[in-house]
Amino acid sequence: MSVGRIHLLINNEEVPTETYREVRDPGRLSDVVGLVAKGSTQHVGMAVEAAHQAFLSWRKTPLHERMALLKQAASLLEKEASDLAVMVSRENGMLLSTTKLEITHLAISAIQNTVELAETFFQETRVEDAHSWVSVEKRPIGVIAGIVPWNAPLVLTMQKVAPALIAGNTIVIKPSPFAPMGVSTVLKKMAALFPPGVISVIHGDADVGKALTSHPLVRKVSFTGGGRTAAHVMRDAADALKSVHFELGGNDPAIVLDDANLEEVVPKIAAGVFRRSGQVCFAIKRIYVPQHLYDSFHAKFCEYVDSFKIGHGLNEQATFGPLNNKQQYQYVQDLTTRLKNSQATVTHLGTKLEPDNWENGYYLQPAVVRDVEPGQEIVTCEQFGPVIPLISYRTEEEAVEMANQTEYGLGSSVWSADPDRALRLARELEAGMTFVNGHGQTPLGYRHMPFGGVKQSGIGRENGEVGLAEYIEYHAINLHRTT
Repeated sequence: MSVGRIHLLINNEEVPTETYREVRDPGRLSDVVGLVAKGSTQHVGMAVEAAHQAFLSWRKTPLHERMALLKQAASLLEKEASDLAVMVSRENGMLLSTTKLEITHLAISAIQNTVELAETFFQETRVEDAHSWVSVEKRPIGVIAGIVPWNAPLVLTMQKVAPALIAGNTIVIKPSPFAPMGVSTVLKKMAALFPPGVISVIHGDADVGKALTSHPLVRKVSFTGGGRTAAHVMRDAADALKSVHFELGGNDPAIVLDDANLEEVVPKIAAGVFRRSGQVCFAIKRIYVPQHLYDSFHAKFCEYVDSFKIGHGLNEQATFGPLNNKQQYQYVQDLTTRLKNSQATVTHLGTKLEPDNWENGYYLQPAVVRDVEPGQEIVTCEQFGPVIPLISYRTEEEAVEMANQTEYGLGSSVWSADPDRALRLARELEAGMTFVNGHGQTPLGYRHMPFGGVKQSGIGRENGEVGLAEYIEYHAINLHRTT
């Protein structure tokens, strides 16, 4: 079986390099999915220069033309969805069904929603009196550096590309080395719809990332990933005082109230925990349960989780896939080992679909942890894997206090048969987003809900008009009347 090569994309031209990195299937490590070019700091300079030159004319392109081109991009993504889903699932290990949903519902919607919001968003605001008038216009920023992770690469890429381009900016995307192929393949095809240099794709190691985020012609960095890397990006951006947008990690609490119907909420909470095998920034990372329901919830939750079938992302029987990379796999294993040396009880669940292939991938069984202390590592960290702690509480006030005792603040959820009661508690939580009786956006939420966190979970927001505002500058004009 031949292995494809992915080159850099600069000024709408594929640029080969001297070195290529293997991308291996996390669920079948013996399989090489493809080879991806490893760029240099010189390539970064070429890409940013091309993006800057393109910006000088692209920013003058009428809004309706930018909207039309993005509609074409959405149609292209729709046509490519099936092939892209297979490629992405093979490179990042996620279930094929999950990846298809990511593309057909979320990535395409990210473009379509942006286009639909654009016309009203970019209308000029003007006020006047007898002495003057004031106009407030929204202008593009310039070259945007977009850095995206591996867990949901296409939707997270489109959430940067669509608002950046509709605003008149150009963009240089650096995909994750753990899932670069799908992003690069579709952006190459999309770039052909736009003038050369509007979309560029660069690959490489930390030196390439630093060169991109510190380049003087990059006016803004939009980064989705971990807080440690974000701190480096912020330091790089500081020298030129360029703005940053960060969508970072979370330690999302789910608070189950005593009136919740456990038969109804357990499957929904489990879905919020174990989506993409727990590799989601706003996955539920800890569950707070009333003390008198603790044993019952634990039993029902374990029974449900035990129904998961763990296998390769392309195995149609699989309901649970592998972890993406060795570093994360080892981190979760070590975390679980430390748990077993504490007073906590760890229960590994689920069925192995292909036991003979187990050691050929980053497979872990989902684990449910009980009898943990509120300040224990598994409760306070972002595990980003299939290990979930259950913590008991006596009063709602105690649950809220424990939920807020974190430097993270991305998502959260409250589960109750009484929506009004849940809403009152939801408003007490320190998070950028709170869901009631679910953990994730509805289609309406995805269109209008600003996505992002507080504290160390991020700076700025994605989606909706608030997300569009991340990619513009305000230009105010005040005319003094002379007569």
